[in-house]
Amino acid sequence: MFAKLSGKVLVFVMIAVLTLPLVGTPAAFAADPVNVHLVYITAGDVNMLALGQNVLGPEFEKANPGVKVSTIHTGPGDAGSNLIFEKLLADKQSGRETGDIDVAMVHQKFMSWAMKEDLLLDYAKNASTWQYVTAADAKNALGTDIEGYGIPMFHSQTAIAYNPDLVPNPPETFDELDQWVKDNPGQFGYNGIKGGMSGVSFAVGWVYWKSGKYDKYAITGPFEEAEVDTWEPYFKDLKEFNKSVTFTAGNVGTLDALNRGEIAMGPVWVDMFYTFKLEGKMDPKIRLALPDPGMPGQPMYFVIPKNAPNPEWAVKWIEYATSPQVQGEIIIDHYNWYPGIDGSFVKDAAPAEAFDRLYADITPELLSKNGLSFPIVEYNDAMLEGYEKWTSGE
Repeated sequence: MFAKLSGKVLVFVMIAVLTLPLVGTPAAFAADPVNVHLVYITAGDVNMLALGQNVLGPEFEKANPGVKVSTIHTGPGDAGSNLIFEKLLADKQSGRETGDIDVAMVHQKFMSWAMKEDLLLDYAKNASTWQYVTAADAKNALGTDIEGYGIPMFHSQTAIAYNPDLVPNPPETFDELDQWVKDNPGQFGYNGIKGGMSGVSFAVGWVYWKSGKYDKYAITGPFEEAEVDTWEPYFKDLKEFNKSVTFTAGNVGTLDALNRGEIAMGPVWVDMFYTFKLEGKMDPKIRLALPDPGMPGQPMYFVIPKNAPNPEWAVKWIEYATSPQVQGEIIIDHYNWYPGIDGSFVKDAAPAEAFDRLYADITPELLSKNGLSFPIVEYNDAMLEGYEKWTSGE
């Protein structure tokens, strides 16, 4: 449905951006922030809109009198990021030297699209918070070299949630998980590759496990069509595995099934899991595991368009949002995300209870070892097609 409406939504977004009163200019704001209008556009779920409108924007305005922040939301997933890409590309193709967007929050696929079209400012290494950035995906996004062009605001990670009353010894490897599901039919639940990325993450992790080629598929490449044919037995094994699982309606469906006791184990997004717990929507005894060789997660990035009207203030915005204080008090404590910067710089800024909660089951060391990336774009698309062909089909 979203794809069918994307053209209309793009027009709406462009009109919304174009009608904002953009009164700040690069010459003026360097010395005087009065009347600077910073336009922040974000993809993602509605929580991303709320974060910009209700938290980051007002606090940034308080710290910088005379600066007004407007937050625009384009929608969830890669479709939301694609709307931002289409807007920036249209600017370039029409020859607009000064655009409307100062800073954007985007997904990994966007980085590949934007880098190919040379749409982004090389700003990150000059930001004061770059010194805190250590994650590999700040340098490479799905096979695209992005070093200097983006700083992660947060990292979302998937993991296996389990009920310790029913799973006293959670699987430490995918081998053990595979055997447990065969021994306990119906007790493992996930959504396949429809309705949410937690299921996609599990399917991708399955291919990483079976193939042993994580580095090639996610880090180094290159894409080789011949690799895809080698996956047929892996996906057919997954089809057999699926005969023993309970299918859920999506990310939230898996969490709900765990809470109601309908399943004992399933893949979830860590931030959603802890948010459910804090809101009383998840049985407090449910815990997390991240079995070898791991499961993928993903960051979202701050980027600055090459034609941003207020690039210096865009950098200041990013430095504020990626500061240890904001990362600790907002990203970890309020949103249960892993920080975009190295956790060692955030520990003292985050409330101790929040930091300990986030890393209770999945330690920083385990996250570093088993927190993987999604495949490069071509392999990612091929894995989804392989699932449809050999796991869902035939």
